[in-house]
Amino acid sequence: MTPPVIECAPDGPYLVKNLDRLVNARGERLATKPVTALCRCGRSSTKPYCDGTHKKAGFSSARDAGVGAPRASYTGRRLTIHDDREICAHAGYCTEGLRTVFVSGREPWIDPDGAAVERVIAVIEQCPSGALSYSLDGVEHRDQAREPSIAVTENGPYAVVGGARLVGADVKRGASTEHFTLCRCGASKNKPFCDGSHWDIGFKDDAG
Repeated sequence: MTPPVIECAPDGPYLVKNLDRLVNARGERLATKPVTALCRCGRSSTKPYCDGTHKKAGFSSARDAGVGAPRASYTGRRLTIHDDREICAHAGYCTEGLRTVFVSGREPWIDPDGAAVERVIAVIEQCPSGALSYSLDGVEHRDQAREPSIAVTENGPYAVVGGARLVGADVKRGASTEHFTLCRCGASKNKPFCDGSHWDIGFKDDAG
């Protein structure tokens, strides 16, 4: 099967090709076309689909200058946890799911020895943005084998899994190409990737 392609149209929507599985926040299937235009300005009246509002709103797909953070690694007795803040969507699966390892407001905020290795790995594998990965026995584990799909998360980004090819965007070296989160509120400073700005602006999508 041909992998999906997500084209980031300049100052416009995501043009998604060859996608079979598009779901809403409840896991319900949504309609797709040979080319499905998904809103990323956050103002479409037909979310998650584009209705052309980006043109009237003057939406810019430009990435803000100065965005960027070095990748950090935290090494424990058996496990090393890698953290790439630049692509974090702040979904909270880590800080809410395993507070003995991931502690907001503390430096260092990650303690790789704070829980059993298996539990830590299970939480890292829930990270939708690819910001978290881990190395075990000197081998980094970053991607998973999953069916290609895009989930329209509740009042949040598009969660992409399964290795869709992203066109028209700078993918940070070492970042996952199997799973990532794409901004759909229009406010991210790291477009096209989500940076959690939907929380700051109170983005709502009752239809999502």
